[in-house]
Amino acid sequence: MAAADASFNVRDHGTAQSEKSRVQCNYCCKLMSGFSRLKHHLGGIRGDVTPCEKVPENVREFFRNILLETKRGGLIKEVGELHHPDRPQKRNFCSDSNGVKRIKGEASQNANFESGGHGDTESELEGATQHVSLPSRRIGSPTGSDAEKKKVSLSWQAQKCIGRFFYEMGIDFSVANSPSFRGMINAMLSHSQGEYEIPSCDELKGLILQEEVKEMRERVERIRHSWETTGCSILLDGWIDQNGRNLVSFIVDCPQGPIYLRSSDVTAAIGNVNALQLLLDGVIEEVGVDNVVQIIASLTTGWMGHVGKQFMERQKTVFWTVSASHCIELALEKISMLDFVRGILDKAKTITRFIHGHAAVSKLFRDYSGGGELIKRCKVSSAVPYMTLENIVLEEENLKAMFASSAWNASNWSSRTEGNRVVNLVRDRSFWTEAMRVVKAAIPLVNVVQLINKADKPQVGYIYETMDQVKETIAMEFNKKKSMYMPIWNVIDEIWDTHLHSPLHAGAYYLNPSLFYSSDVYGDREVSSGMFYCIRMIQDQLTQALIALQLDKYVNAKGDFSEGSKMEERNKYHPVEWWSHYGNQCPELQKFAIRILSQNCEGASKYRLKRSLCEKLLRNGRNDVEQQELNDLTFVHCNLQLQKSQGVIVDDDEIDPMKDWIL
Repeated sequence: MAAADASFNVRDHGTAQSEKSRVQCNYCCKLMSGFSRLKHHLGGIRGDVTPCEKVPENVREFFRNILLETKRGGLIKEVGELHHPDRPQKRNFCSDSNGVKRIKGEASQNANFESGGHGDTESELEGATQHVSLPSRRIGSPTGSDAEKKKVSLSWQAQKCIGRFFYEMGIDFSVANSPSFRGMINAMLSHSQGEYEIPSCDELKGLILQEEVKEMRERVERIRHSWETTGCSILLDGWIDQNGRNLVSFIVDCPQGPIYLRSSDVTAAIGNVNALQLLLDGVIEEVGVDNVVQIIASLTTGWMGHVGKQFMERQKTVFWTVSASHCIELALEKISMLDFVRGILDKAKTITRFIHGHAAVSKLFRDYSGGGELIKRCKVSSAVPYMTLENIVLEEENLKAMFASSAWNASNWSSRTEGNRVVNLVRDRSFWTEAMRVVKAAIPLVNVVQLINKADKPQVGYIYETMDQVKETIAMEFNKKKSMYMPIWNVIDEIWDTHLHSPLHAGAYYLNPSLFYSSDVYGDREVSSGMFYCIRMIQDQLTQALIALQLDKYVNAKGDFSEGSKMEERNKYHPVEWWSHYGNQCPELQKFAIRILSQNCEGASKYRLKRSLCEKLLRNGRNDVEQQELNDLTFVHCNLQLQKSQGVIVDDDEIDPMKDWIL
């Protein structure tokens, strides 16, 4: 036997059992009838056995290639000979040095079909043909026709990848039967020997789905184990569907990644705060009372607004907060209602509608702007008007040059009322002055909401300081003239006091060494009160007392904190990493700080979870089997989306504002 054959003898990978000639896989311990089936099991070739998940990759590839070669070559040829009327029906066999029977002339190619005392070689070959899609060929028909193309098995990994594509995107399984889809897969893989056998609908919602469910549950379980150390946040993703139902999905967020927990229809509970509280209590219990640090609501209105007002009175260990980006969006919307802002945004829309609403004018603008557009796209709809206005201000000179050009004067639009209105706007000095004022007032807030959406590390330790910096930046933009910046400050303060501010944010600011050791935290009573409120949220009073004692070392930079308080050290690490390095002498305080600082201040909108399957899941009228299948599919679908979004800035779902700013 060749060295390669000796290294991958099938008998080295399975153990013969005394009972009924059964064989046990050495890797996963699965029992099967005979070494022939073991080869299929090891090679991941679909048949009467499931693929082995623990076999080494080189072993899997070896047996897979051997089996596929046999199917494509020797076996197909032999079967063809058996059914040809002009050929003898007798098959000749030879034996190699190990006593293994082989088809004469094809010993090396068919070495994997062994008798080994477990059945006749001919019967094994007949069993193997059950796993091969053979061409249905009439006697005397031409070879190589489309009707004769044999099916080529995809690897188990390839089948799983196709399934994952369907699950992640929420695509109807019937697409797998589409000739176009099958043609696309085969064109990409370009197999000259035949057509790849694409997984069927039944396989996509059966074995392949169950395998994906299993892998996803293992991932979820790994993430769950981290909650004891870092704590976690429950994100509420609420919406009203086309049928008027109030639905909500629960996402658990932590540094190891977000996971989808489940969805609920809360329509019947609307107006019953106690019922909604019980629902939230059940979710907290499911995640683990000791694990949950906060619930982050996606909205300030509707049932979330009602529940939020009473939640902290009932729950003494979990914070209720509102998504920071949602609160900033509310502030931007309120700013747009100020008289001087609304007037300028309306004028800006007049310009964009005219330029991008007419092909000839749009082309002329692109010629002067280097191919750019006035309208900016963004995930946050309330930020679009301000980003577009900022872009108009940046294009001031190009707009003036365009409307003064001979090309414009020669166009039909230059003599029309609509065109003259826009020309007068662009030439109006007061428009540009007021436009710049609005940009100075709003863009600092726009920058913050974009930063929050793109952050890949917990931001709860920074939101308190960030909002203070936004206000200071706006004041400086207006040269500290109160009459100019106070209307904007008043809007920000209203949103902060009513919705955004939480003792958790103040406590996280206090525990953030990069801010604590560089600013006058001691004089900020709101911050200190927030910190001690966080400590009181701990149930165990002894732990509370120990944290209070250890806090003195942190405040006065004693022990390891002395080294950590240096500027280069406190700015070197994320706050969680800093506490891991310098908090070992204060274990209770260290654990407390890591749990607080490991949270985010952003809600479910960051992940843009698709909701169609969740809506379908919450409809009635299915039997138990169908419901369980949809449960599994939704679980995989949502968690694949969340897994994809982890640590990745996704721009493919930006808001397209063209319709609103052109029509």
